[in-house]
Amino acid sequence: MLIAVGTLLLALPISSTQQGWGDPLVALFTATSAVCVTGLVVVDTGTYFSDFGEAAILALIQVGGLGYMTVNTFLLLLLGRRLGLRERLAIQQSMDNSVLAGGKPLILSIIAMTLVIELTGLFCLYPIFSRDYGPGYGLWLSMFHSVSAFNNAGFGLFKDNIIGYALDPWINAVITTLVILGGIGYQVIMEFLSWLRNRLGGNRCRNPFSLHFKIVTTTTAVLLVLGTLAFFLIEYQNPDTLGPVALQHKLLMAWFQSVIARTAGFNSIDIGAMGNASLFIMIALMFIGASPGSTGGGIKTTTLSILLACTRMALQGKEQVLMFRRQIATIRVLKAISVVVGSVLAVVTATALVSLTNPTVSFIDILFEAVSAFATVGLSTGITADLSDVGKYVIVFTMYLGRVGVLLFMAALLGDPKPSSVQYPEEELLIG
Repeated sequence: MLIAVGTLLLALPISSTQQGWGDPLVALFTATSAVCVTGLVVVDTGTYFSDFGEAAILALIQVGGLGYMTVNTFLLLLLGRRLGLRERLAIQQSMDNSVLAGGKPLILSIIAMTLVIELTGLFCLYPIFSRDYGPGYGLWLSMFHSVSAFNNAGFGLFKDNIIGYALDPWINAVITTLVILGGIGYQVIMEFLSWLRNRLGGNRCRNPFSLHFKIVTTTTAVLLVLGTLAFFLIEYQNPDTLGPVALQHKLLMAWFQSVIARTAGFNSIDIGAMGNASLFIMIALMFIGASPGSTGGGIKTTTLSILLACTRMALQGKEQVLMFRRQIATIRVLKAISVVVGSVLAVVTATALVSLTNPTVSFIDILFEAVSAFATVGLSTGITADLSDVGKYVIVFTMYLGRVGVLLFMAALLGDPKPSSVQYPEEELLIG
């Protein structure tokens, strides 16, 4: 419904700088990309859409990033309605939380935290953008890019995305910080703030952080460092990317792309000019994505960690999956495996369909596009606008599927599972 409303808004004559009604496919593609906080575009956002169109895109990004349940519940609270068990269960599922959500305090804290972070990003970006584009338009640019970055949308109003500010350490620092905060999820941020408040108040807890916090932060840090090193080493001498710039700028640009590759669609270098090795690494980072309960997509950092721990336990001959001296429930392991298998099938299907309808496009570019759409990242090697209409529709559905989630989408199609009291006998099976 949100995508349908967004498509109608973006197709209105007032939404574009063109004459008459806008192209329905462009409106549908852009609305889907905004609601699914992806960032893939078939037209230049800053020139094709009017001020009204850009404002509509920003609103769709905000609603898509916060999540339908969060926005809907917030509106119910404004109307004075109390949250029943059904609403609280829906909030719990939408945030992939293992415990029943707290209702009103939870939603209000999410809204408040989002506004504080986005306003902070606005004020940090404003001095640079106002210097380059004047106070009025600079304020709009700051607001748009702050909201887009925190919600991991990757929409930009510049023709070259962030390439014009690739060597600006302040813009790089603000954008990457917003993206990381949006990508680690609300629970991690609030848990850290709670620890900081207790620390400053002299109340020290023996085990201050949850298993979720430890897995998300450590996995995120490792992926960011490995991604930075990989891009720095592979693209070091590439004359079209990192080659011409100084050493400190190489590190800065490699760091930026490492952060962006997993969640958001900004780019400070020409993605299409990167080597195949870098593109393949970026595909892997995009597929992993952000963390549960965040504005990013992908299979999530916790899923990757569970599978790695499961592999390690199997090699050690253990039957329990342990992480940070905690046992992972079997249902969580099965869910992680299901997410990966479903995601692989979705990416393979999307890649095959786009390849069939666009036979002249490079396979690595199509695979990159499919993973970027499914993981709601928004990076592209530059083929999005040149895809056939069928290919664009495939990418639209892939973005939708990536944002909704493979398991949730299948559950919606198949209905609620029926419990079974039948227990079947075990039998040995050769594996590997």
